[in-house]
Amino acid sequence: MILMFIFGLISLIIGVKYIHKRTVTSLVTSRKRIDWKRFWFGFILWGIISSVVIMLGIYLSPDNYVWNFKAIPFFTLLAVSFLFLPFQTSFEELLFRGYFMQGLGILTKNRWFPLIFTSVCFGLLHGANPEVQKLGYISMVFYIGTGFFYGITTLMDEGTELSLGLHAINNIVAAFFVTTDWTVFQTDALYVDTSEPSVGWEMFFPVLVLYPILLFIFSKKYGWKNWKEKLTGKITKPVNLKENYRILED
Repeated sequence: MILMFIFGLISLIIGVKYIHKRTVTSLVTSRKRIDWKRFWFGFILWGIISSVVIMLGIYLSPDNYVWNFKAIPFFTLLAVSFLFLPFQTSFEELLFRGYFMQGLGILTKNRWFPLIFTSVCFGLLHGANPEVQKLGYISMVFYIGTGFFYGITTLMDEGTELSLGLHAINNIVAAFFVTTDWTVFQTDALYVDTSEPSVGWEMFFPVLVLYPILLFIFSKKYGWKNWKEKLTGKITKPVNLKENYRILED
């Protein structure tokens, strides 16, 4: 499953480097160098928060979960998750929040259309997931909302480092913590959720509560300002593709 994302990521990098004649760094960030501290801050912070939320759900509804720990399968899963899932999430982030967002910004000369278009498309990309079939299209609120969260984070921070870290640890935790027989990730996780598929608070809690809190934390830590301009403003001068991520500033 991960191989196609690895090939996709390699193809994207080759296209950016040899067709567009741009640096890979310019696809990732507006900064001169990729800020790995930002990546790890998002990675660790969301890893802690998402783990606490999952454990809270297990604590509140213990009858819905079965302990599933098997040493060899679990640690194999853990190694595969940390080593290979970031390829999948990095491809999605650099394709949507890097390549498409920058390109659409250049074409439309504004910021709001790339944000909306890439966020909705990111959500719709997950429409084929089995959990959407089980829970109904109301579950798209989570996927599209997550797309908007990653997109807003990218535009406000002028780079994808935070969203790369957030997306990577989100999928890693989803893979090794809880599994079911009706979601896209069916793994040798620590717990098996045996409850009947239903739309509950956990579907809306991240979008309505956790994501706004994270945006507030990021804004304070990194001094985000001019929200309206960065999210909806116009692009009024040509963009230097070799330095590109300056679609994010006039």
